[in-house]
Amino acid sequence: MCDSFVFPGQGSQFSGMGRALYECSAEAARLMDSAAGVLGFDILPIMFEGTEEELRNTRIAQPAIYLHSVVLALCSGLGQPAMAGGHSLGEFSALAAAGALSFEDGLRLVQIRAEEMQKCCEKTPGIMAAVIGLAEETVEKICAETPGLVVPANFNSPAQIVISGEEEAVMQACASLKAAGARRALPIKVGGAFHSPLMEPARAALARAIEDTPFRAPAFPVWQNVSAKAETDPGVIKENLLLQLTSPVRWTASVEGMLAAGATHFTEIGPGTVLQGLIRKIAAGREGIEINGIQ
Repeated sequence: MCDSFVFPGQGSQFSGMGRALYECSAEAARLMDSAAGVLGFDILPIMFEGTEEELRNTRIAQPAIYLHSVVLALCSGLGQPAMAGGHSLGEFSALAAAGALSFEDGLRLVQIRAEEMQKCCEKTPGIMAAVIGLAEETVEKICAETPGLVVPANFNSPAQIVISGEEEAVMQACASLKAAGARRALPIKVGGAFHSPLMEPARAALARAIEDTPFRAPAFPVWQNVSAKAETDPGVIKENLLLQLTSPVRWTASVEGMLAAGATHFTEIGPGTVLQGLIRKIAAGREGIEINGIQ
């Protein structure tokens, strides 16, 4: 049994995602076919044959990654892990895999989240940038001192932090971060300024949707992005999912917490290999840690 499942977030999508899973498992095909009834359109042709540009659209990317990840977790035969975590969107996948909410309810919430976040991106454009080689405290300090809106958005590994906000502020912060010794501070290709206050307008619709969705205690602890703690209380889980919109993803602290709780085998469930690379950096120097993935 894998003792820790981790689920990827937006950016891990690729053309052809989920096709092999669909073709080799009747149960996976049934679940994936059922997604059209929730989403109101058939997302599978885009997942299987869509262009990079089509798949990058937030309205498509988020439900596609959720669908691929959760169906894979339910049909993989790997059994139940001791714990799980997910990066941003991946937190919804982890919670669905843990039974904290149903497959359909999770997909419905992800669709609402994606649509509302896309509206924010269109209303107030913003960007994100990857910063390599600076301590968290330095990045936080420079963001706080930069005029305009720019904040740390993803604490991905000890060497990689992503910042998010208004384009001018992000670019000015990048210049300051390079001057402070960052090996790299460059914009990345994403749909907007995620995990920043620019996502605040999405809060009301997502809050209503989360409040109206039945949640249960997960079958195993799920480490949440906002608190970087293993949460099992449905009320706390719902609150943290909402806070995640405008709060940073504390992935480094989450993985360190999972390691401290005894995780020795991490399996990335879903498209891509991003989390495997990040976990290798976070767990560097530790013996007996296995990291792999299935997609």
